[in-house]
Amino acid sequence: MSSIDKIWYTRCPVPTASGLAHNQGWLAEEFQVAGLDVGILQDAGPELAEHHFDHQLLGLFREGGNVPALAARSAGAPTRLIGLTWIEEWQSILVRAGSGILGAADLAGARVALPAWAETRARSFPRAMALHGIKGALSQGGLTLDDVTFVEVTAQLSPSVGRDAGVRAFSWPGIAELARGEVDAVYAKGARAAEQAKEIGAVVAVDLDAHPDRRTRVNNGTPRPITVHERLLDEYPDLVIGFLTQTLRAADWARDNLDRVREILAGETRSGADAVATAYRGDFHHSLHPDLSRERLDLLRIQKDFLLVHGFLDADVDLDAWVAREPLALARERLDTSAAQSGQQGPALSDSSTAAAGAVA
Repeated sequence: MSSIDKIWYTRCPVPTASGLAHNQGWLAEEFQVAGLDVGILQDAGPELAEHHFDHQLLGLFREGGNVPALAARSAGAPTRLIGLTWIEEWQSILVRAGSGILGAADLAGARVALPAWAETRARSFPRAMALHGIKGALSQGGLTLDDVTFVEVTAQLSPSVGRDAGVRAFSWPGIAELARGEVDAVYAKGARAAEQAKEIGAVVAVDLDAHPDRRTRVNNGTPRPITVHERLLDEYPDLVIGFLTQTLRAADWARDNLDRVREILAGETRSGADAVATAYRGDFHHSLHPDLSRERLDLLRIQKDFLLVHGFLDADVDLDAWVAREPLALARERLDTSAAQSGQQGPALSDSSTAAAGAVA
């Protein structure tokens, strides 16, 4: 860890601007200027792939679920939070057709799938996702976690990008048990889960994305953090700014390239076009920009507090101390300057992006 000889990138199979930047070759171009290759962490084998969860790798950029990121930070990992994204991602409570469960209030007394604990807190993110997703749904019906019966199910870790991504089958935790009638309801999210729900004839009892209050769907991917090793930021700040510049560039590009974004997502999620369209609806491609707005930090705080109460964190996390605002602001400035010099006009920033660009500590 004394020097950087390669940049590593890891993320989950979900829509991210950094994933688009990697797919477009822009991350490779950015770091090639510094004489550095970019590798996908999962391609390097199990020893390095473990750093997706513990973040003990100097040259690593991670955009992924907040459960592993928060768990690593709470366990003492020297990371900094450099961005947050919020992507609406088809979060739903699935039931069997004809079950009589037609909405949140009907979940009272239901048997709900709950993935088992994994060997570490960070790897137990499927359990955390299901628990918080069910909590959000129950709250819409005036219910609490005490109003359902949890049934533990096998939790297979979702395969991420890397050498096995195209060949490993993945079943969403609880889908098989729902099909067999062993549980009455399952929390699910994303394109692959939508595809599997259709395969077994499951129906949506609660569409979490449809609720106007974002707090009811705070979860592992909402909001989603971008983190780096603190020494990378301290000793190689230009690399961090470069990564964020290309991420913002990709988010700008996505606004006018929905069809191509969906094609990339189909490959990332290993799902069909219909499932991608189901999972990522509306103008999601207009809001891939990371920011560090107060709203997103407050939403992350809800997730952090939930994880702490339910045993997914070793200790509390000081979010304000975790945040590093300067790199994102400088990346936005660099991208805007580049556009101005080339005579191009970039798309208008969202309110949250504007807040992030102006909030330099």
